[in-house]
Amino acid sequence: MIYIVVPCYNEEEVLRDSCRQLLGITETLEEEARLLFVDDGSRDRTWELIRSLSEANDTVLGLRLSHNVGHQRALWAGMEAAAEHADAVISIDADLQDDIEVIPRMVRDFREGADIVYGVRKGRQTDSWLKRQTAQGFYRMMEAMGCQTVYNHADFRLLGKLALKALLSFPERNLYLRGLVPTLGFAERTEYYDRKPRRAGETKYPLTKMLSLALDGVTSFSVRPLRLISALGLLFVLVALGVCLWALVTYIESRSVPGWTSLLISIWFVGGVLLCAIGITGEYISKIYTEVKRRPHYFLRERAGDWTHNTI
Repeated sequence: MIYIVVPCYNEEEVLRDSCRQLLGITETLEEEARLLFVDDGSRDRTWELIRSLSEANDTVLGLRLSHNVGHQRALWAGMEAAAEHADAVISIDADLQDDIEVIPRMVRDFREGADIVYGVRKGRQTDSWLKRQTAQGFYRMMEAMGCQTVYNHADFRLLGKLALKALLSFPERNLYLRGLVPTLGFAERTEYYDRKPRRAGETKYPLTKMLSLALDGVTSFSVRPLRLISALGLLFVLVALGVCLWALVTYIESRSVPGWTSLLISIWFVGGVLLCAIGITGEYISKIYTEVKRRPHYFLRERAGDWTHNTI
C-alpha cells in the first residue's frame, strides 16, 4: 500500500488537475495506492474540492485541520494518518512542480530495498534570480553550520514503513523535516528530475516563510551560532586588551589626545554585537519554550473519503 500525502493551502486553482495527474500515476503502479490531501486551514474552496474528489473516487482521502499550522505540520499530520496502514509514504506539494514521473522510480527503489528515496531537482532554472541565490546560500549556510542536508531537496521523498515510524518518533515541536530525515540512517537512494514552473496560483513559500524555515533549520540542528558568539566574545576581549595597552603607552608618552570618535564607534559597534548575540541566544530560548510546552502539532477538524480500513 502506497500513500501519496499532499499538503494543501489555498490550492483550488490546481487541485483538480493535480488529483487527475496523480491518479494517472497510481494506475501505473503495481502496488495499491491512495491519495491523501491535507487541507492546512485553507481560506478558499480547497476543502470542498477535496471532499468532492473523495466522493468521486474511493482512493482519494482528505483531512481538514482546524486552522493553518504550516506546511511541515500539515505534512506531519498526513504521515501520521497514513503510518498504520502504509508500506510507504510519498510526500509531494499540490502544485506538482515536482515531477510525478519520478514516483514509479521511487517505488521501484523501495522494492529494491531503499527505505528513503529523495527527489532532488537537477537545477533551479525555473526559479527567479533572487530565489535561486537565497536557496543556494541557504544550503551553503546549513552545511557551514554542520547540519545534514540533501542539496536541492525539499519535501518530495518516499519513506518506507521503518523510516516513517522512526521519523514520527521524534518529539520535536519545531519541525524541520528536511533536516530530520537524513538523520534516520536507513538505506537511501536519490532520484533526480527537472522541476516544472508553477501552473497556477502563487507560491506558498515567499521569502519571509523561507527565512523562517531557514531559521528553524539552523536553530533545530546546530549550536554553532552559540559557539560563534563565544568566539566573538573572546575576540573582543583580545581587542579590548590591545586597545588598553595602546592607551597606556600613549598616556605614558604624553601623546594621548582626548577624543570622542573612537569611543563612540567602539560603543556602538560592541553594543550592536551584543544585541545580535542576545538575539541569537533568544531564538534558542524561544525554541526551548515551545518544546517544553508539548502542545499538539495540529487539531483535526474533519475527514473525507472512505476511512473504513484506516484509523486516525
